[in-house]
Amino acid sequence: MDRLHTPALVRGMTQPRTRRDAFRLAGLSAAGLALAACGVQGQKAAPPKPDAVKDFWAKQKKNGKVVFANWPEYMPEDHGPLKKFQQETGISYEYKEDINENAEFFGKADPVLRAGQSLGYDIVVMTNGIQLQHMIELGYAVALDQSRMPNFQANAGAKYKERSYDPGNVYTMPYASGVTGIAYNTKYVKDELTSIEALFDAKYEGRVGMMADAQEIGNFGMIALGVDPEKSTEDDWKRAGEKLKAQREAGIVRKYYDQNYIDAVSRGDVWLTMAWSGDVFQRQLAGEPVKFYVPEEGGTIWTDNMLIPKNAANPVDAMTLMDYFYKPEIAAELDEFIQFVTPVPAVQDLLRKKAGTASGEDKQALLDMADSPLMFPTEADYAKLRNYTKLTTAQEQVFNPIFQSITQA
Repeated sequence: MDRLHTPALVRGMTQPRTRRDAFRLAGLSAAGLALAACGVQGQKAAPPKPDAVKDFWAKQKKNGKVVFANWPEYMPEDHGPLKKFQQETGISYEYKEDINENAEFFGKADPVLRAGQSLGYDIVVMTNGIQLQHMIELGYAVALDQSRMPNFQANAGAKYKERSYDPGNVYTMPYASGVTGIAYNTKYVKDELTSIEALFDAKYEGRVGMMADAQEIGNFGMIALGVDPEKSTEDDWKRAGEKLKAQREAGIVRKYYDQNYIDAVSRGDVWLTMAWSGDVFQRQLAGEPVKFYVPEEGGTIWTDNMLIPKNAANPVDAMTLMDYFYKPEIAAELDEFIQFVTPVPAVQDLLRKKAGTASGEDKQALLDMADSPLMFPTEADYAKLRNYTKLTTAQEQVFNPIFQSITQA
C-alpha cells in the first residue's frame, strides 16, 4: 500500500466523496423534502412483539444467497471481505452500489414496500436521520434475530450498542460512522482552535465555511447555544436559526457548502469550516495543512446502518453477512479502505499489528490510521458528540425551513 495511493485517499483526491456528498443533498431541495415525507402518510407500525419476531425467524432458512445494496466507495474494489464471506459460509453474494441519497432511496422504496413487494435487496445501508426513522416507524425494517449476532455482541463497541435512534439494535447494525467537527488551514490560522465559537468570530469574516444541510447546520447552531439537538424544542431551533442568521448577515460566512468545502479549506478559500472527519483525514495523509477538531461544546456523530428491508428474500443469509462484518479482521480490512470510524474497536490494534510487519510508507500509513482520532475518536471526543434532532413529519415542516432559509438566502 503506497501511502499516497491508498484506495480511500485516491478516491477522495480525484472524485467527489460520493457517500457524504449524496447524503447532504437530502436536506437541500424541495424534491428531497417531498421524498423524505412521502412515506409517512402510511400507518405507523407498532413495536415488534418478541413472540412475533421469534415466530418470524423460526420460519426462515438459509438460502445460500444475499443481495447487498450499499453506498458507492464503501467496499474494497476487489470485494475482499465479501469473497472471504462466500468462501467461509458458502453463501454467494450480489453487491450493488445502488444507494446514492437517503431521501431518493426512501422515495423509491416506500411505494414498493407499502404495496407489500420486495425491493430485491436483503441488506440496505442508510444513515441515521429522517428517512431511517421512517423506515423503522412504518414497519419497513425487519426486526433482527438477536441470536444471530454473536460477532456483533462480542466485538461491537459499547457506543454502537446504544444508538438512540435504535435502542438495543432492534432493527439496525452500524456499518461505519463519521464525525462532523471543524477543520482549519494551519497556514492561515495560527491559533490552536478548540471552540465552536471560532465559526462565529468576526476576525474570520468572509473566511468561514458552513454546511448547507439543514440537520448539519441546525445541530451546530444548537450546540453553539449549549442545546443538545436530541432534546431540542421548536424554540431552540428558532434561537439557533437567529444565531446562524446573524453569522451570515455579519459577512462571516463565505459560502454554504455541499461537498467541496474540503477543497476550499485546503486551498485557503476558507480558513476554517464545518467538516467531516474522513475527508480531513485523507487530506492529512496527502500532507495538506488541514487540522480537525471536535469543538469543546460538542460535534455531531452520524452512522450508516445495515438493515433488512421488509419482504427480503434471504433474511438469514443477510443476518449472517451483517454479523460477519463484526469479525475484527474483516472490520479492519473494511476500515483500512473506508477510513471512517469503525464500530469495532479492536480494529485499531489490528492496524498497529499490521504496521509492525510493514515497512516504509506502508508502515507509516497504517500507523497514521491507527493513531488518528478521526478514525478512532477518543472517549473525550465521544462524550462531546451529539446525534441529529429527532423529527416527526410535522416537525420536519418547521425545522427544515428555519435552516434552509439561511443557507439558501
